[in-house]
Amino acid sequence: MQSRHKVLCFLSLLSVITYLDRACISVAGPRIQEELGISPGAWGWVVGAFAIAYGAFEIPSGYLGDRFGPRMVLTRIVLWWSAFTALTGAVSSYNALLATRFLFGVGEAGAYPNASAAITRWFPVSERARTFGVVWMFSQAGAALSPLLVVPLQMRYGWRASFYVFAVLGVAWSIAWYRWFRDDPPGIVAVKRVTPASRPSLPWRTALRSSNLRAVWLVALAYCYAMYFFIAWLHTYLVKGRGFHERELWLSAAPFVLGALANACGGLACDALASRFGLKAGRRLAGAASLTVAAFSILAGMLSAGHYATVAFLSVGYAAICFQQPAVWAVCLDIGGDYAGAVSGSMNTAAQLGSFILSVSYGYMVGISGSYDTALVPVAAMLLVGAVFWLKIDATKKCC
Repeated sequence: MQSRHKVLCFLSLLSVITYLDRACISVAGPRIQEELGISPGAWGWVVGAFAIAYGAFEIPSGYLGDRFGPRMVLTRIVLWWSAFTALTGAVSSYNALLATRFLFGVGEAGAYPNASAAITRWFPVSERARTFGVVWMFSQAGAALSPLLVVPLQMRYGWRASFYVFAVLGVAWSIAWYRWFRDDPPGIVAVKRVTPASRPSLPWRTALRSSNLRAVWLVALAYCYAMYFFIAWLHTYLVKGRGFHERELWLSAAPFVLGALANACGGLACDALASRFGLKAGRRLAGAASLTVAAFSILAGMLSAGHYATVAFLSVGYAAICFQQPAVWAVCLDIGGDYAGAVSGSMNTAAQLGSFILSVSYGYMVGISGSYDTALVPVAAMLLVGAVFWLKIDATKKCC
């Protein structure tokens, strides 16, 4: 196996563990809310605490990856979040849960920007979108595995056990990563090498004036607003909004299974469209069309009556969101150049702002309207907003 394929294996496994840990709180959500007496509005702050902390520390963590390399920074990230995954299982009050999830977000921030930095150094431009597609495919695999693993664990041992189990996986990964990975590839791919002292800092004044980068931020905010419904609220929506029994939650794996396939196909399609139509048109087409399909699929899921129809439409909507995700990350590398980690971090900060807004507002909208379905209307609307801003992105123009 070529060394860069080993890098891809490490990053794919990282992505699985990342989403196992993230989705675990959603799957266990109904039980946690019942045990700790948490209302929908208050639960929104629990899932939102992760998102706001994750977003706030994305840029600093991305910068650290650009300057010191992803080997050291990713090791720190995974050890930190593993510790707070375990501590989530130990909480006994709402305030403790809120603080723990906030610190979990602080720790996990920078995981994907630093994966971006590793991909930038180890993979040629022609392979980056498909590489992101594989990495994001495995993230969806982790989210799909989460209900299949968490539900049996919590039915037998309680909801806390799953957090302890998943924490161990992260520690094992970080040890293996630090022992094997090196920041600079040994002559496998022609990637510009720089020393930690000479690695550049993003010129923020120039970057902030870039309409291109601002369009990327708005796309990220819009699509992650919608995407985070699936990560944070799907299982509560199915149980409390649609009357699913806990034993039926295996169906909640369907969006993530389709999302995994869509990530892989989206990465390949993004590279193929860029090759056929050029970077500018290829990236735009992949993004705008996908988010439009996602918006109407989610509306169809909201209006569906049966359990299977609801899950089917929501799964198509989530898959369409995932299809354009490799293009978003590839654009950050396209326009970021030497600043790929920081640009990716800034994009993901905007994305997590969208995640935070959805996390908190969805719970309050449920409380005000009394309906878990009505709160899905803004989700579809934000996807259409994202499709519009995709048409303003030019992947051929550097942001700084």
